[in-house]
Amino acid sequence: MSRTEPTHDPGDLRSMKAAEAALLRRYADSRDPAIKEELTERLMPLARSMAMRYRGGSEPLEDLIQVAGLGLVKAIEGFEPDRERPFAAYAVPTILGELRRHFRDHVWSVHLPRSLQERTSDVRDAIETLSDRMGRSPTVREVAEHLEITQEEALEALQAGDARRTVSLDAPRQADDTESMPMIETVAAAETGYEAVESQLAAQNAGLDEREYLVLRLRFGHDLTQAEIGRRLGVSQMQISRVMRKALRKLLEAVQDDEPVRDEPERELAIAA
Repeated sequence: MSRTEPTHDPGDLRSMKAAEAALLRRYADSRDPAIKEELTERLMPLARSMAMRYRGGSEPLEDLIQVAGLGLVKAIEGFEPDRERPFAAYAVPTILGELRRHFRDHVWSVHLPRSLQERTSDVRDAIETLSDRMGRSPTVREVAEHLEITQEEALEALQAGDARRTVSLDAPRQADDTESMPMIETVAAAETGYEAVESQLAAQNAGLDEREYLVLRLRFGHDLTQAEIGRRLGVSQMQISRVMRKALRKLLEAVQDDEPVRDEPERELAIAA
């Protein structure tokens, strides 16, 4: 036997809407907690339907319904009947905003132990409470004493709260400045190995022999003088000078697409010792 879905008479629906509108106006005038409670019970299906949009994710549906209920209460408290717009038009954005805030504050993109997540939430709540009470931001010690935990545990929770969200490396370093340096520029490091590879390839393309390559590497890579290179290799400075001139001529020919280079005066190719 098929199940028959309940139906509502249009007249009954109009009566319900009229009763809710009357209660909303009475609450706006009196701020009676009993009326607010009755409105919350009547309008809870709206909040539940908003929470159902996010079911199936990592958050339990019961938690989402509670968050949506909190949004509903805020909507009831902030609704102004005199503005002559439907309550749903005001309540829906308010409830959805509360749900999104919940996801922002409680759903972690970086996995941490459940106990640390809970402690981080406790520390955040404690900071808000103590800030309101003292009129300033509390110290780590004051937060730890308030929660009856060690300062190390409070500090760990604070650090976890700062690091829990992932950030795109392409995002600007300053969130309010789209022209600022991308985050990736602050974590990158210069890779000097590319220069070594380029030097090796240049030497190969120029046809340098092992001795010529070694002399150039000692002169320009290790910043040794011709005299120091000669002592290291057991030859005279004059021999090192000739090797360098020959090697530099080969490199020059290689970068000029192998075009022959006329003999230049030694003063133009000589490297100061």
